[in-house]
Amino acid sequence: MMGRGMSALESAGSDKYRAQGRACDIELRGELAQISAEIADPVVKLRYLRTAVEGGEAVERQVRRVPIAPLRRVLYRLRGLEALQPVAADAVSRSAISERTLVACRKARYSMAATAAVGLLLMPVLVASLAFSVEPTRQTQARVLATRPSEEKPSEEKPSEEKAVSAPGGIPDPVSTVAETLPNDALGIAPTTIWLADHGTGWELYSNGLRIETTYTVAGEPRRYRIHDRQRGLQPTVYKKPVGLLFHTSESDLWPLEADYGAQLRRSSTALLRYVQRSRAYHYLIDRFGRVYRIVDDETRASHAGHSIWARGDEVYLDLNSAFLGVSFESRWEGGQTLPITRAQLMAGRNLVNYLRQRFAIAPEMCVTHGLTSVSPKNYLIGYHRDWARGFPFAAFGLPDLYAQPPPSVALFGFSYDREFVRAVGERWPGLEVAEQALRSDAAARSVSVNVVRIERRALYNQWSKQIRDDATVAGEAPVRTAANR
Repeated sequence: MMGRGMSALESAGSDKYRAQGRACDIELRGELAQISAEIADPVVKLRYLRTAVEGGEAVERQVRRVPIAPLRRVLYRLRGLEALQPVAADAVSRSAISERTLVACRKARYSMAATAAVGLLLMPVLVASLAFSVEPTRQTQARVLATRPSEEKPSEEKPSEEKAVSAPGGIPDPVSTVAETLPNDALGIAPTTIWLADHGTGWELYSNGLRIETTYTVAGEPRRYRIHDRQRGLQPTVYKKPVGLLFHTSESDLWPLEADYGAQLRRSSTALLRYVQRSRAYHYLIDRFGRVYRIVDDETRASHAGHSIWARGDEVYLDLNSAFLGVSFESRWEGGQTLPITRAQLMAGRNLVNYLRQRFAIAPEMCVTHGLTSVSPKNYLIGYHRDWARGFPFAAFGLPDLYAQPPPSVALFGFSYDREFVRAVGERWPGLEVAEQALRSDAAARSVSVNVVRIERRALYNQWSKQIRDDATVAGEAPVRTAANR
């Protein structure tokens, strides 16, 4: 999702997602790029690049003074290999890295010895060359100073292109999950309604700045679903319009968002789009540059939700594949947290959410993340899929914080969680305590254990989910109307 009006956003809040590290030497960048090319895991790659660049400024200054370029590159490669040790996954990997480092050390010693020998042989030639070049250099400097404007001081030199290059370590902290904020929608002129402003072959442009690429769009299975009422059970009406949005991460490879990795970024996104298209995985995919792709047509269902539960008031939804549109950001859940999305994804994502909410009359509390809804019916645990189980920037999208709401999987159906879930997520959602307190209150009012209440509610889930499965084999036995007309 490409953002628009970036200059107006530069001063808005803390910009964690685009925080840049210091620039490093271009020769070091080249050696790190070669070493990191052998790292398959993109998250390990990101951590390695950051570790290799940070904390070595003093060493870098010393290496820059070495007058022989091949030797500088050897020293930089040695530094890069040493930085692999902290991110090695196991003892075998660390042993292999140690062997590579020893080989690099031997090469470095040979190179330094050879350089010293060559230097001794060429010393007379170097002295003569220096003597010959001193006077012309002074004359050249004098001519340059004479032609400069009087107000421009010789010391005010602009940085070279080499110094201006961003370091591979200039990437967001991969474990940060606090989303940056975006300015209020009231800034600037916004259309009162969102409408199709222009379109062409393979694209649509809407009045709020949203551009949707349509070249990958395919049709999914027909959308039809029924809703359970908390008191009255499965309702007879069949719906064919989406009633909510479910946010996902793509779980795909992530390359550093830098020009040096432009080809890899493009190839990775293209491969992801083709895979998502083949599997009908999402309705929309937003790549790291902020481009919005419609994958599965809005009028059909995508296979994005799995076993999931959500509710609004007395309405309970168990078939989120049909009832919800799937919106995925090119990112991934890793190490218990979702990697940060880009500013472009945030801006375009908000435009997409606003458009879809207006088009289908979707309530804000029906815009939820996959990690908040996903369950495992086999063992009655929440968080079977954990994408956006924490860290989704609800406020930046103008949505309520649904991490604070009691998940219906726990409050209505007695699902629970284990230590692995808490370890992976890092902390319990605030809404979990509210849901569990409701279970305890019910148990106390009836003078039974909480476990009894859970067993009863899980039995209700089994009954209702079976009704949904049975209903999926039947089509058209009830009147059809859209969710907006309920």
